[in-house]
Amino acid sequence: MAKVDYKVSVLVDKISRQELQLPEMQRKYVWTATKVRDLLDSLYRGYPSGVILAWEPAGHVETTDFAVATEAGGMKPLLLLDGQQRLTSLSAVLRGEPVKVKGRTRPVEILFNLDHPDELTFITEVGVGSESEDDADEPDEAEDDLLTRVSRRAFVVASNQVLALPNWVKVTDVFKREEGEILQQIGLTGFDDPRYGKYTTRLKALRAIKDYEYRVDVLESTKSYEEVTEIFVRVNSLGAKLRSSDLALAQITAKWNGSLALFTAYQGQLSSRGFDLDLGIHLKTLVSLITGQSRFLTVGSLTRAQLEDGWKRTQRAMNFAIDFAKSNLHIDSPTLLSSPFLLIALAYWADQRGYRSELADAQGFSQWFLTANAKGRYSRGSSETLLDQDLAALRGTGGAAELTQRLIQQVGRLDFTPADLAGRTARSGAFKTMFLAFRANGAQDWTTGLKISPKHADKADKIEFHHIFPKGYMRKARPDLDPRLVDDIANLAFIGAKTNKEISAHAPKEYAAWFSGEQLKAQLVEFPDGMDDPEGFERFIENRRGALAQEINEFLGFNEIERQPYGLADDFGK
Repeated sequence: MAKVDYKVSVLVDKISRQELQLPEMQRKYVWTATKVRDLLDSLYRGYPSGVILAWEPAGHVETTDFAVATEAGGMKPLLLLDGQQRLTSLSAVLRGEPVKVKGRTRPVEILFNLDHPDELTFITEVGVGSESEDDADEPDEAEDDLLTRVSRRAFVVASNQVLALPNWVKVTDVFKREEGEILQQIGLTGFDDPRYGKYTTRLKALRAIKDYEYRVDVLESTKSYEEVTEIFVRVNSLGAKLRSSDLALAQITAKWNGSLALFTAYQGQLSSRGFDLDLGIHLKTLVSLITGQSRFLTVGSLTRAQLEDGWKRTQRAMNFAIDFAKSNLHIDSPTLLSSPFLLIALAYWADQRGYRSELADAQGFSQWFLTANAKGRYSRGSSETLLDQDLAALRGTGGAAELTQRLIQQVGRLDFTPADLAGRTARSGAFKTMFLAFRANGAQDWTTGLKISPKHADKADKIEFHHIFPKGYMRKARPDLDPRLVDDIANLAFIGAKTNKEISAHAPKEYAAWFSGEQLKAQLVEFPDGMDDPEGFERFIENRRGALAQEINEFLGFNEIERQPYGLADDFGK
């Protein structure tokens, strides 16, 4: 194995000229802007940033595109096995190129503080070298303490607030523009400015990032694709850098060259139908249909013939699952699912039955699906273990009754009480079920009369959840309240973005008069006995929880649940 030291600038140029490419086994770029910020911070401090692993193949190997733009080159390329996230990020920042993440193209804009403290604040969440995925990509914005917070850092994710502050510059500008332009931009008039020496020194240190040398370990061309895949899996498993689905994909592509293009093409087809699912869900469905269990541990033992046949079954099963979800369950977006694992169970159910089902079986499975979604079946404990239990229940003669029994063993009871809803937030399955129940009853946006849906195209009509007692209003009216209570689903309703903006922080007593009482009532928003007053907030929450419990139970088919046991006020809803 050869070991070569390459400067960052050289590696970035190699990506640009396609002299460094990604083998098919590589996953897509997933880093968030905060990870790019942390990488730059580490390189600026001169901290170690890991090793790059590449391979020089003897023959043709299928490749996949970088998330940044490239141009065809003439040299035989090296294939990048480990380091994609770091090098793509550096390429985007140094060249000023946007990156493509999850189908969206966006710039990577990081700001540099020319007045950062000499002793920089440590960023404890830094994970440089780790190539894992974050859940969020938020700018480093603050509210009241903006100046105090960002002034301690050398790098932040770009925001208009910070960029408007003096002595902050875009990192990309430092690499693409002349030093004099940058100094003039921030107001330096000449060499006699007392800041000149400090700023030029720091700009030089920032530019030195392009001269940082990565050690590149190059695997020799005598190694086969299968052996290189094994190395790739081992390297990434040791550091827990990749998800199990990414490692499984590497093993699949090693046996089935060109399969990634098939997977991503199908993923795109479903996305155009409104179901943009992670590729890992399709791979887990593939493995489940072939092996009867969902874990990727057995992928290495599967043959190409098994994978090809399993992929045909996967497409048929997932197509049916989405059609069933949309037509029978009225779930037209994955945002209404507490876990996409529910679609795997649905696909497996259909495949096992050869797409033939008695009416009672379909109805029983539908009720289990909606109840499991509401209860967050795969959001508790080990989701793969629970999914495997359900797959086992669906094999042979098992069906909805056995699935339901397993769900009862997990959650205790299938219906909802007000106590079950306490503390639930917009992330919960109960919240998603509340949306489904309201929509089934014809709930509309309070201004336009447009029925609520996750599919609205216009930005003004996009459905958002609205705090009935707005957060801004409650911070002033009831500063004693725990903010978590204000975020409780009993204080949430669904309206369009424009309506939500118009309500803003207005008091319920004020804005309720703007809208039809029937439209408010369709989402159980009523204020009997002065409950529109901030002092009546707790009573409002308690009463609406009772009403929500009844609404959800009726939607799930638990019609025998009566209103009174939940302690709902007698006049609520009259």
